[in-house]
Amino acid sequence: MATVTDGVILQVGGLHSTAERGLATYGALRLPSGPQRAAFLAEHGPDVTVAVTGAGMDAELIGALPRLAAVVNLGVGYDAVDVAALKPRGIALSNTPDVLTDCVADLAVGGLIDVLRGLSAGDRFVRRGAWAAGDKAPLRRRVSGARVGILGLGRIGAAIAHRLEAFGCTISYHNRRRVDDVPYAYAASPVELARSVDAVIVVTPGGPGTQALVSAEVIAALGPGGYLVNVARGSVVDQDALVTALVSGALGGAALDVFTDEPHVPEQLFALDNVVLLPHIGSATVETREAMAQLVLRNLERFLADGTLVTPVSL
Repeated sequence: MATVTDGVILQVGGLHSTAERGLATYGALRLPSGPQRAAFLAEHGPDVTVAVTGAGMDAELIGALPRLAAVVNLGVGYDAVDVAALKPRGIALSNTPDVLTDCVADLAVGGLIDVLRGLSAGDRFVRRGAWAAGDKAPLRRRVSGARVGILGLGRIGAAIAHRLEAFGCTISYHNRRRVDDVPYAYAASPVELARSVDAVIVVTPGGPGTQALVSAEVIAALGPGGYLVNVARGSVVDQDALVTALVSGALGGAALDVFTDEPHVPEQLFALDNVVLLPHIGSATVETREAMAQLVLRNLERFLADGTLVTPVSL
């Protein structure tokens, strides 16, 4: 492992403080932005063997690191890392699964409850004085007993389903392949799933394979009485079609933690009381972010020790 251990560790983007402190013990260098970046890569790029990132890595950056052997990613999603640039060179990739499952599942259920019962909208109603002025808040939808479709029944999707069982919800799902040993009905396509439920929760990975998986047709299948919750990636949903449907009333409502051009959110959604807008906080708890940072450091330590990763991604 001399070719790795005698190299430079590169930090790409900001990381959790625990991860940054750990990287400092290895003498890691931080990739600058702006005009200094090119000079930095010219000087240090040939020596970088491991990159630790929370911001992703594009093909250009990967190409500037000829000795790169591993990318350690802070986050379960790695769609911001150009996997196509890693694969031909045999560069290993890790992510941080499992440790954020509960928090993302909690947020998905919270988003569903919020958009169906109008919690955020009710809070705004009270704050602007409408209740005190004698206005009545509109009736909302019941969560208990709702039919909920899960688009992506992986670790997080299964955790969401487990939580919703306690609400007496009827669960169905769509994956590329059926999942063995689950009691939930399988839908052959996202459109079929949307037609059969009151709400769809999106939990699929991002990337080219799921681009606009929630299409205009899927949104139309949910209809004016249907709801969409997205805790996956903004790219999974046709955002233009979603905005059009929400503004026109063709979709009942949405709870969105992710968007296609974060942190920018379509302004047409700001005035809609049937839409919950969140700043990508699925894993944003003290406990989970600490666990993610610790897992990043364990992956780095393992790779420097023996060239393997604790949580490798299969490329």
